[in-house]
Amino acid sequence: MLRYLAGRLWQSLILLLLVSVIGFAVLNLAPGGPLSQYTLTPGMTKEALDRIAEQMGLNRPLPIQYLDWFWRLVQGDWGRSYRDGQPVLAIIGGHLFATLLLMGFSTLISIVIGTWIGVMGATRRYSLFDTLATVGAMIALSIPTFWFGLVGIYLFSLKLKWLPAGNMFTVGDGSFADYAIHLIMPSIVLALVNVAVWSRYMRTATLDVINQDFVRTAKAKGLKPRRVLVKHVIGNALLPMITLAGLQIPTILSGALVTETVFTWPGMGRLFLDSLGYSDYPVIMGLLMFSAILVLIGNLIADLLVAFVDPRIRLG
Repeated sequence: MLRYLAGRLWQSLILLLLVSVIGFAVLNLAPGGPLSQYTLTPGMTKEALDRIAEQMGLNRPLPIQYLDWFWRLVQGDWGRSYRDGQPVLAIIGGHLFATLLLMGFSTLISIVIGTWIGVMGATRRYSLFDTLATVGAMIALSIPTFWFGLVGIYLFSLKLKWLPAGNMFTVGDGSFADYAIHLIMPSIVLALVNVAVWSRYMRTATLDVINQDFVRTAKAKGLKPRRVLVKHVIGNALLPMITLAGLQIPTILSGALVTETVFTWPGMGRLFLDSLGYSDYPVIMGLLMFSAILVLIGNLIADLLVAFVDPRIRLG
């Protein structure tokens, strides 16, 4: 196990290095550059821009800029925002809780509902329920996330007035109930696509387990169908789903970017779009690296859980 863990950590470090190189190069070679916001200042001259570039170290060759940035990153200095001069880590930390809360609740919804739909679809194959679940999954995968968000705001906020249209809490309230009611609509919208994916995979995995010999043996022994389903089928069908949960993290993060924008949710996705608008390169790179770390940690935990749950997997 330790040998496997060391190998995965080494692979993760290499991937993080590649992500940092590619992200830094693409960001700094994009049109406009980090000084684009300064060019909008009335009366800004070329001499002033050159002086700002020199103060920020942007007049050096790009490889030197990257090495300086990466060395400071390793030391824990992720830079300061071009917008207000605050440390990048402090800015990300201020938005991290909102994103983790939204991701965690939407993931819980996806797993619970997706698992139930997938198991019911497999045990009632080609029934009306299975057909409706398949059609619903195709619709959820075909329509953009922001459309579901806008429709939800129109129906449940503007027309029915059941749920708030956005933000994380009501100013002056901040109670648990207030947080919960603000969380309902964005988490459901973010979970829709993942429910569709999870239910399809769970249906396939359940069908595969149902046809295994040990399930037939359990039925032949006279065990009740419900016990066979719960004890033998669902438990084994969930094993590949653990890996899927880790692979879904990038999808959830990208979906959070859109969902947080639609619902003005103060998370990292909203921060990323705001930073792009201000050409705040240190914050953008910090978010890119932080997201990459979250994805790698999620995949690593998923692999370790599979290895722990399934003794048939041998880790070299």
